[in-house]
Amino acid sequence: MRQALRFAFRPVAEAKSAAALAAAAGAAGAASSALSGSSTSACEEAKYVPPQVWQPVVSGGKFAGVNRPTAGARTQQALSVGKHPIQLYSLGTPNGVKVTIMLEEICAVYTDFDYDAWRIKLDGAQFTSGFVEANPNSKIPAMMDHTTSPPTRVFESGAILIYLAEKYPDCKLLPTGTAKRAECLSWLMWQMGSAPFVGGGFGHFYFYAPERLEYPINRYAMETKRQLDVLNQQLAKNTYICGEEYTIADIAIWPWYGGLVLRRLYGAGDFLSVDEYTHVVRWAKQVEQRLAVRRGRMVNRNDPDKSDLYAGIPALLERHGRQDWAN
Repeated sequence: MRQALRFAFRPVAEAKSAAALAAAAGAAGAASSALSGSSTSACEEAKYVPPQVWQPVVSGGKFAGVNRPTAGARTQQALSVGKHPIQLYSLGTPNGVKVTIMLEEICAVYTDFDYDAWRIKLDGAQFTSGFVEANPNSKIPAMMDHTTSPPTRVFESGAILIYLAEKYPDCKLLPTGTAKRAECLSWLMWQMGSAPFVGGGFGHFYFYAPERLEYPINRYAMETKRQLDVLNQQLAKNTYICGEEYTIADIAIWPWYGGLVLRRLYGAGDFLSVDEYTHVVRWAKQVEQRLAVRRGRMVNRNDPDKSDLYAGIPALLERHGRQDWAN
């Protein structure tokens, strides 16, 4: 079945016309039938019929133990608070890396700036009372700004990037001109709206789900490749996402789509033929030349990158000051 799945997707991804799409679909069906004469009956036996009213079930998968259909705190525990004004509660996932890259970019410009980054493991820690107060949606990252009284909470990675870009304008990561600002925010929102199809869609069904199913993998692989092509066409005309200037749009997009084309997400580089997105690959490598990007990627994680590019940059489970990079 896995061979049929790969067969089914590649012709569709490369098809240039409706006729080619139809031919590819036919070839895929023939390949699947040839592999298993009983595949149709097996699918019929496993067909899911939704009940009149949905009830929670144990569905399996990596995060099944913490998933519930309800929100709010499950345990009482306050968040830790360090000595710096900005307190981040996060993890080294693509959404978390967006914010740590941003914070390291601020450190590079504001010599008196520093921050604490606390690691929030996705084992239920996001449902403590303290974290829920910082983010009622119980998702990382969440940030508390203690330069205000009372402290200002900011959640959702895109909102955090805008907040920090406006608070620390000398970084020049959010354009001020009307047209350029609109372009930057448009791409930022594109990332926020598109990445769930990559992570919650493709990544889940290809990598995290308890079993690989052909339909959802094909559906979300198609969408992931379409998004990569959107970026590839944009970057064919521009050095960075919004033109010749590096912005929060690049910071938001790089951990997800840079991670894909640099073969760091889901073990799916060959499956998605990521090397064909040459402009995205060029951009991803160029962005990674920034020290703040490499450092930001290493925050709230325990596995260092052992490549030459990351020489001297440790992985930090938690970060509590600039001095951590020297340890």
